[in-house]
Amino acid sequence: MTDRGYPKGTHPMRAVFVLFDSLNRHALGCYGGAGIATPNFDRFAARAVTFDNHYVGSLPCMPARRDMHTGRLNFMHRSWGPLEPFDNSMPDMLRQAGVHSHLISDHFHYFEDGGATYHSRYKTWEFIRGQEYDPWIAMVEPPLDRFKAMYSDKHYNVPTEPKRRQHQINREKIRAEEDFPGPACFARAFAFLDDNRDADNWFLQLECFDPHEPFFAPEKYREPYRTGYNGPILDWPKYAPVKESPEEIAEIRANYAALVAMCDAWFGKLLDYFDAHDLWRDTCLVLTTDHGFLLAEHDWWGKNLTPYYEEISHIPLILHHPGHAGRAGQRVAALTQTTDLMPTFLEIFGQPIPAEVTGRSILPLIEGAEGPSALAFGMFGGPIGVTDGEYSYFRYPADLFDERLGEYTLIPTHMTGFFTLKELATGRMAGPFDFTKGQKLIRYDALNEARRPPGLDGTRFVAFDSAVYHNATDPHQLHPIRDAAVEARLSAEILRILRAHDAPPEYFAWMGLDAPHGHD
Repeated sequence: MTDRGYPKGTHPMRAVFVLFDSLNRHALGCYGGAGIATPNFDRFAARAVTFDNHYVGSLPCMPARRDMHTGRLNFMHRSWGPLEPFDNSMPDMLRQAGVHSHLISDHFHYFEDGGATYHSRYKTWEFIRGQEYDPWIAMVEPPLDRFKAMYSDKHYNVPTEPKRRQHQINREKIRAEEDFPGPACFARAFAFLDDNRDADNWFLQLECFDPHEPFFAPEKYREPYRTGYNGPILDWPKYAPVKESPEEIAEIRANYAALVAMCDAWFGKLLDYFDAHDLWRDTCLVLTTDHGFLLAEHDWWGKNLTPYYEEISHIPLILHHPGHAGRAGQRVAALTQTTDLMPTFLEIFGQPIPAEVTGRSILPLIEGAEGPSALAFGMFGGPIGVTDGEYSYFRYPADLFDERLGEYTLIPTHMTGFFTLKELATGRMAGPFDFTKGQKLIRYDALNEARRPPGLDGTRFVAFDSAVYHNATDPHQLHPIRDAAVEARLSAEILRILRAHDAPPEYFAWMGLDAPHGHD
């Protein structure tokens, strides 16, 4: 290995970005979790910088990844969809600057219609098959009666539903630990590092769908979390209110714990690799997730239908930078969020940050710089959340199902298909927006019947009341408060953030906020 030894303030030009899906912050020991043993996540926190107030941006999966690529929120303009032709893309910008960007992922949503432009922004990429309902294994006549007996009908694992049946078929071919997609992703990462650890100018994104549901892990990881439950498999809870018994709740949580334990074990192998080859000296390592998941907290399962409670929105972020190695074990209290990842990686590689970016590099925060006054986060067509660190506020529109919102896009696809002819018939030119580089877009009416999340599997948003929570005294957000001054202040922060993102005029009106001039 060449003697790089980068001093603080210079650019390592090598980075490993580990992105898990649905890795709950409160599951990690380094964030105070006690129910799951996470020795390797905790080991990493001890030699890196841990960000205590890191939040989501746009939700759920692919909108979060668009934030990561572009460095700005997108949920007020667009639901789950591809990267657009005018979007900045961090890995593509690195590629154009001479940095080899490589993606290793088992996240099959990249290969559906609503995510199909992301993986091709990397110079090279590898796709590991088999997660969830990835259309992987062809089985013309699956054993439906056996599946029906194996899997609980209280969950999504209903063999008559095509996506769930595909998961059950895939699962027939996953036996040894090395067959599981998550471990296979790590194995490919080690191969990449074997081939490239002596080179410079590379960015590796190691992205694991785990511990996203279904919570399917090898038996050895389930053993420490046995509950005594003897019924059919319970590992894929519906996004719905809790109806399960205490024993069933415990089993579902135990299966999630087993999957987190597997993620921790394989992340530990990556730390071992860093140790064995002294990569700490010249390679950045960043760990985070896209969002959390409700495991019966607030009497709900999932992430899309409720307010974005702390279990969903407050997520882990841990970073090692060789130039800040003296800060090992430090914790940063400043507010950060998903959109900050893009400018952070650009700064790591010494690249300029485009004017359209609203996120901010987190590296100055390690040295004591101030963070933003507040952060906003949300999902297209859902409530908007905001926090200033002291309070959190979930603001609901007067009518969640008012169809005034528009989808602004040049690629009219939903998660798993094209816009319908009925949707396409509503299209008209609009814009440009301040992030579209002068390009006008097509505005389509956001119809309630559209096949966007939620709306798949018969789900849709639930109308909760707007609410304020005090973070320190009510960390689990169980006791909403009424404080007109706090609500007004946080509403002003929402307004500021929406204006900074050039949100469409109808979004302001839908949220009951003052709108600037429009784009029609």
